Amino acid sequence: MIKSPDPQNPRRETSAADMTREALVHAALKLFGRQGFDGTSTREIAAEAKANIGSIAYHFGGKEGLRLAAADFIVDTIQSVAGQVIGGPPAPTAGASSAEAARAQLFTALETMVGFVVATPQAGEIVQFVLRELSHPTAALDRIYDGVFEPTHRRLCQIWEQATGEPAESEATRLTVFTLIGQVIYFRIGREAVMRRMGWPEIGVTEAAKVTAVVSANLGAILNARKEGRP
Repeated sequence: MIKSPDPQNPRRETSAADMTREALVHAALKLFGRQGFDGTSTREIAAEAKANIGSIAYHFGGKEGLRLAAADFIVDTIQSVAGQVIGGPPAPTAGASSAEAARAQLFTALETMVGFVVATPQAGEIVQFVLRELSHPTAALDRIYDGVFEPTHRRLCQIWEQATGEPAESEATRLTVFTLIGQVIYFRIGREAVMRRMGWPEIGVTEAAKVTAVVSANLGAILNARKEGRP
């Protein structure tokens, strides 16, 4: 048995089979996103994972099962990141109103989103995989939508209502939240264009901080407009 440095359970041991399964999921996520499902062979996935080709059928029942496992990995990963920020009610500071606490939670959520989506290498593979699914929806997209898109968007809408008083499920609120998410996602899907136009050799922590400053300013402007009664 090989000991796994699991922060949730340091004494947990991960078997070689578990490690193979994890490697296959990561390989599938990368290759399906880059080449598409139909354009990726099980032989390529096994080679990328440094695993026996028969292990795909053994662990997942085949290529389609592996695609669903990759979708589940995306759900677990994003739920973990988002849950730390928006999983519970906003925590008010001394003397702050619930609306002020909700506004602070929105800024923290946006900053966390930029840190993960823009600066984390793994996010590139996740976004590529999701974009493939969005263009040609399968059962994998259903899992991602039900596990991430819908609940995360709904929760952000609820926080928006707490921050502004606007109904969480109104059309305007739902669209506003989509714009907040969309501006962050662009810096991942348009990464190459952004780096060329900005003259950045990469988008790392320093560059992500600059993106955070701008998207936070955008959020602040929207919230200030709501406070002043402007649409």
